[in-house]
Amino acid sequence: MSALEIQSQHYTFDPRPNYPFLITAKRYWVDGPAVNDATASTLILAHAVGFSKEHWEPTLEYLFEHLGHGNHRNKIREVWSIDAPNHGDAAVLNEETLQWGYQPIFRWDEYGRSIHAFLSGLGTGVDVDFSKHNLVGIGHSMGAISVVLSTTYYPLVHYTSIQLIEPMFIGYEWSKARGNFLEDGAMKRRDIWPSQEEAYTILKSRASFKVWDDRILRLYVNHCLRPLPTLDYPDKVEGVTLKCSKAQEAATYRDTSSRVVAHKLLRSLIKRVPTYITYGLIDDYVAPAVKDDVLHNASGGIENYASVIRVKDTGHLIVQTNPRATAEVIRDALLHTIKHVTLSKL
Repeated sequence: MSALEIQSQHYTFDPRPNYPFLITAKRYWVDGPAVNDATASTLILAHAVGFSKEHWEPTLEYLFEHLGHGNHRNKIREVWSIDAPNHGDAAVLNEETLQWGYQPIFRWDEYGRSIHAFLSGLGTGVDVDFSKHNLVGIGHSMGAISVVLSTTYYPLVHYTSIQLIEPMFIGYEWSKARGNFLEDGAMKRRDIWPSQEEAYTILKSRASFKVWDDRILRLYVNHCLRPLPTLDYPDKVEGVTLKCSKAQEAATYRDTSSRVVAHKLLRSLIKRVPTYITYGLIDDYVAPAVKDDVLHNASGGIENYASVIRVKDTGHLIVQTNPRATAEVIRDALLHTIKHVTLSKL
């Protein structure tokens, strides 16, 4: 594990009244010359449905060890991880606003718009001119789609490259399919526990959570749960529940239109911005036919990607199950060592 001391600081960005959601973000950096190096990369991280900005932290530990110092030609200046408006700390701050009509569907382009407003400085609370930074957009699952959608607003956000990790693009023909096991699972899930520690014990015993890196599960319990009562449970005064309520999680899964729009935008995006795409070799959440369509058709040809990588022994939740592999994929893309289609040896 890295001996580097990674610094961090929380921020709340306020774009109101022009955009209704408060935006929560966390900055990470390692003291050294890279912090003031305009040629070093500033990474912008976007998470998957049901998670939070802190879920990238184990990945960042590995990543800073490789690229945070020394003579690498692509050092990390800083990292900004951003919560979706209905997830993590942002969900607590936006609890009342989310009652305005963001159910039964919460569109993923709201996350893209949040990222855009944050990077464009269209609000207060973060005094950084990101137009002077070497921005690299990195998203996992919904976060990948949201990074793509963040390029569709004005003023334009200029990424030097984009990394899509298990992106949830979907073509129109697949968007019409009936049934959504993720939505159903969200609505049926348990969402109240006596305490954070008991929640950890209970979740750790479940097969789906046993495969997670234990640090990620700890981060989930610490950053994705909140004390009761809430607007959803005003009469419950003891225990903890989800920051992203199961109703909001299900509402987020119901949005297929944002994924279809991003799917259609992909071909033009990758002509403008070097785009790296990563899928796990285990086809659990995304069907093989959908992945093949994204790689070969939506892109206009697989050769149009800066790289394509498939990570062995890994499925959709690569960030949660294998942060080291996630870091190595990001590192290799930053160093431009992946060329075209590569089968990962991780």
